[in-house]
Amino acid sequence: MNVLIVDDNQASADLLQELLSLYDHTAQCTYTARQALDAAAAGSFEAALIDLSLPDLPGTEVARRLRESTREGTPKLLVAISGFSVMDADGGSSKGLFDHHLQKPVDIAELERILATR
Repeated sequence: MNVLIVDDNQASADLLQELLSLYDHTAQCTYTARQALDAAAAGSFEAALIDLSLPDLPGTEVARRLRESTREGTPKLLVAISGFSVMDADGGSSKGLFDHHLQKPVDIAELERILATR
């Protein structure tokens, strides 16, 4: 599966990319909302892992824009990732935007189960 990773913590994003490669996934890291939206517009992804706290736009806004996109290759599976509980991180504003929510550190086995369902 081709996965877009969106996380301003570069070490965390890069590690997640490495872990996904062990499960035979291809992943591209982006570190800002703008980079993520540009990558989604130029590439073809089946899933996006989106940190809720980004420096330029909230992760919920990235998810909203991806959901509104009609371009082929835009990720359809959206997974929120956060260092906080989901309600603490966004006050519930992500309801309906994400298919799944994972708390950091991401449980890679749980993530693989989510990706395998697609």
